[in-house]
This record gives sequence, C-alpha cells and structure tokens, in this order.
Amino acid sequence: MNLAEQLIHYQPYNEQEMRDRDIIVDFLKNHDDAFLRTNPIAHVTASGWVINRDGTKVLMAYHRIYDSWSWTGGHADGDTELLAVAIREAQEETGLKTVVPVMEALFSIEILTVNGHEKKGVYVPSHLHLNVTYLLCGDETEPLSIKEDENKGVAWFTPEEALQKCTEPWMVERVYSKLIEKCRQILK
Repeated sequence: MNLAEQLIHYQPYNEQEMRDRDIIVDFLKNHDDAFLRTNPIAHVTASGWVINRDGTKVLMAYHRIYDSWSWTGGHADGDTELLAVAIREAQEETGLKTVVPVMEALFSIEILTVNGHEKKGVYVPSHLHLNVTYLLCGDETEPLSIKEDENKGVAWFTPEEALQKCTEPWMVERVYSKLIEKCRQILK
C-alpha cells in the first residue's frame, strides 16, 4: 500500500492529524517529487519515536539545526519504504544497532515547518516536512554515539524529561505530548 493509501486508511488521533492528513494526501496526488527534497515547498520525511522495552524512556538527539532535543528522523530521498527510513535514521543518528518497530502501522502524522538554514555551506529555504512517525523500540543497554554533522548529543529521557528538554514549544505541545499520550494508551 502506498503512502496516500495508508494515510486514507489511517485513523487520525485529533483534529491536527485529520487536517494534516488531508493536505498530505492532496500533495502526494499532485506532486510526483513529494519524496524528494528537491521539491522546495514540501517533501516527505519519516520520524521515529524511539522508546525502550518497557516504554519508560524515549531516545532523543540534540539536533543542530533546531538547537533542541528532538526525535530522530529524516528525508525519504526517494525511498517510499518510510518505516525503513525511520529505522535507518534512528540508527544513524543515535548509534543504536537494535531498533525495531513496536508496530508497523503509522503512529502519527504531522506537517512540520522548517525555517531556512544552511546545510553544508548551502542555504536551504524555509519549507514543509510532510512527516509520518513510527513507534520504534531501541535497546537502551547499547552504546549511543553522536552523528557530528546532525546532532550534538544523544540520550534516553523519561517522557516528562523529554518534554522539559525540548526547547520548541510547538513540538512539545502539539507533537511530543501527543506521542506520549498515544504511547501510554498502547502500552496499558
């Protein structure tokens, strides 16, 4: 099933997800390059909400561009297997070798704004990330490592600590709080 079909079948958690889903589906139908970052307006990304085995901690990376603790994730770059993208990004950004899906279905969806910034000396204009999130599980006993070109730190936090560490109010209020709530419902 392609991403548009997955999104059509996805049960939105709240109004934000419902509205974002409709916009993403429409964008996918009208832009053949939606999975490529060469689309300067918006492109598909995949994130991982990485929890430990008992769901008491979440893995965060201190992201250089956002200057904040955040989830893992990255650009699809043409890859339509977004679960694989989310797992690969979690591994690359944290050094974890063992990252597995808690479930293979989409866990969350959101449209994220990205302010203009420089990447490798080249200016990247402001744009949107049409993001899908997967609930992943990592082994907290494995060593962590920093991906120097993307982050300045990697650490496990309790969900409450994760909300306190993030300095992006919208992400705390609209995304991470939602992910924590959804996690708690699933892990009951």
